[in-house]
Amino acid sequence: MQVADSFNKQHKHVLEAIDELKGVAENSADLFYESSYQHPQNKQNYRMYLINRDGFTLLAMGFTGKEAIQFKLKYIEAFNKMEQSLYQPKVLSEKEQLRASMKLSLETSEEVEVLKVEVNDLKEKVENQITIDHGEQRRLQKAIGSRVYELESVAELRPKLFREIYREIKDRFGVASYKDVKRKDLQFAIRYVEAWIPKRAA
Repeated sequence: MQVADSFNKQHKHVLEAIDELKGVAENSADLFYESSYQHPQNKQNYRMYLINRDGFTLLAMGFTGKEAIQFKLKYIEAFNKMEQSLYQPKVLSEKEQLRASMKLSLETSEEVEVLKVEVNDLKEKVENQITIDHGEQRRLQKAIGSRVYELESVAELRPKLFREIYREIKDRFGVASYKDVKRKDLQFAIRYVEAWIPKRAA
């Protein structure tokens, strides 16, 4: 979604471009990780990809348009500077070497701190988007089943309790289905189910 915004493209077109790259890139699993996100308005889940720097570079190199041209020019400029520094090494005095080393240490420390913040932000965003997988869905289902059977011994009355508890889970966690519960909320959801009391008994 960030790539689509930066390059002034529709998100679905970015997804199509990544799907094409995954079909031909041997190490695509290292570059693109498929995930999903929930739209804030309609609460529906949609596909998205998390990509690393190499995946971003490979993707952006295939784009056209003004933003893509600017990115490619900056990439070429950075490559030329790197090549120039490799083939034309500068001889520094001890004082200059010490100064350069201190400057590099400071810059590296600052970059590391920035990266830590970015990684933590990205981790938080990912954790807030990932929903429970099939195995975790089964855990939640079992907890619900155990609670309903614990509360109601008469088999004919259990369907009503099942409908009620599933409805309350959707309301409590703001999801369209129990399958859409966020992974970060799974333990809380299980505790909620274990302590659940139906309205008629409350």
